[in-house]
Amino acid sequence: MPLFKIEKQKILPIKSLAFSKEKEIQELTENNIEAIFGLQFVSTEFAVDKFRIDTVAFDSETNSFILIEYKKSQNFSVIDQGYAYLSLMLNRKADFVLKYNEVFGKSENTQFFDWSQSRVIFVSPSFTDFQIQAIDYKDLPIELWEVKAYENSIIRYDPIKSQIASQATITTISKPSKTVNSVNKEIQVFTEEYLIENSSQEIVEAYHAIKKMIYEINNDVEEKVKKTMNCFYADGKGLIWVSPLKNKIILYLRKGDYTDKAGVPIPPGWGNYPEIRLASHEIDLYFVKKLIERANSY
Repeated sequence: MPLFKIEKQKILPIKSLAFSKEKEIQELTENNIEAIFGLQFVSTEFAVDKFRIDTVAFDSETNSFILIEYKKSQNFSVIDQGYAYLSLMLNRKADFVLKYNEVFGKSENTQFFDWSQSRVIFVSPSFTDFQIQAIDYKDLPIELWEVKAYENSIIRYDPIKSQIASQATITTISKPSKTVNSVNKEIQVFTEEYLIENSSQEIVEAYHAIKKMIYEINNDVEEKVKKTMNCFYADGKGLIWVSPLKNKIILYLRKGDYTDKAGVPIPPGWGNYPEIRLASHEIDLYFVKKLIERANSY
């Protein structure tokens, strides 16, 4: 969809610009990787065996490595290349851990990292219909992001989402390769259904009510389901993290000052984010709405 600007009460199109080369996209993304993806930069042109990965990043919320590839042309297979890189990472974990420790001054071992939540992100000015259809599996650890440049130094990154809510899995391919099978044994894509499958009916209903409130308060949020929670982001940073358990819900809020219903300050929890735990019989949606509204104000 084209962008427009308002000038003297008229809507005028903003001219799109072409990237001269893939490296231009790569440098721009790497220099702003936290603002775009909420990730930490680890390495550029990371060489392992005969492969060279454009960008290695780290998701501190999941303790997982994220591999990013940039494409200016459309002649490549997202499935084949994505799984090849993930397989490489799983077979050479020590190389990635060594680089992480070197960059961040740590001394972690492979057990510190959650390899099951790793994924590959392809960034390109455009993707073919075939490439978009190729990611139409609910368990595919691959994301496509379109990047568009415009005049007046405007740029936008948009995740490409499937047009249908597919229930197909990558294993439904008639003959999945050995690489696909080996990667899928260790890497898992977590869904909303996975999060709430063991929750009580009261918690499931409260979870959906809270999710609805989040979108009512800020309809420009982006959600990402991770292993233990659904994460909602707005304005380039986390807004609220919702973790449904069997008989309670845990909420983590954007950093700020909050008080519980008794006026007591809400203490920090995971990631040093303010944390509140609500048992099924304690959930007050009016109170939760006030918390989300306050988080949205920060």
